[in-house]
Amino acid sequence: MLNNIIAIIPARSGSKGIKNKNIMQLSGHPLISYSIAAAKLAGIKLVIVSTDSDEYADISKKYGAEAPFLRPAAISGDGSSDFEWMRHAMEWYQRNERSIPQLWLHLRPTTPLRDPKVVKSAISFIADHPKATSLRSGHEASESPFKWFLKDEEGYFKGLRDDLTPEKVNMPRQLFPKMYNPDGYIDIVRSSHVLNSETLHGDKMLVFESPRCTEIDTQGDFEYLEYEIKQRSSPLLTWLDNRVS
Repeated sequence: MLNNIIAIIPARSGSKGIKNKNIMQLSGHPLISYSIAAAKLAGIKLVIVSTDSDEYADISKKYGAEAPFLRPAAISGDGSSDFEWMRHAMEWYQRNERSIPQLWLHLRPTTPLRDPKVVKSAISFIADHPKATSLRSGHEASESPFKWFLKDEEGYFKGLRDDLTPEKVNMPRQLFPKMYNPDGYIDIVRSSHVLNSETLHGDKMLVFESPRCTEIDTQGDFEYLEYEIKQRSSPLLTWLDNRVS
């Protein structure tokens, strides 16, 4: 199964929130290297990075990934979609390699602390569902959105659904359907779907329940991760330290 899967890590260089976020140092290693380590420790042999930066490509190669192409500037901006760079990578493989892997594991650098065992579980999950067009991770929401409400033009309560009255939205969370917050732990898409459609995930996207994870959007998130990784051991950090020792 692992012979028909590729891990792809998107790492454009134009981050505006935190400059060069994807290569910021976390416990002595660039952020992108943690996603490379997670893929390698999950047993994935082919790990590539989609980047528009020669510097990012060189760093990725140092940590064992491949960077066989540079992503065009036209699909490397703030408004570029995941579908664009994923399709670009798949089409490159079609043109330049004898075969193209079926399962493409999408690992965002901004979610660095993954458990390789969880990554392997996600791969097994989609492999057991051949009709699935994709898989996306999410963790259970601590508060059901069904308990939220809107305000109408006159300032009165309006439920997210017509049957949600002020009394119903005040009911215990456990009485509402389980809801999931999408996160960056893991996405998997099928090349057979992406190359023959205009959507990334398709109409049969599996929901993979992942552990809660910290995603880096702000400097505060980064500082919290520095604290977190110092408080508990990580097989990723051990692998990285051995890689560059």
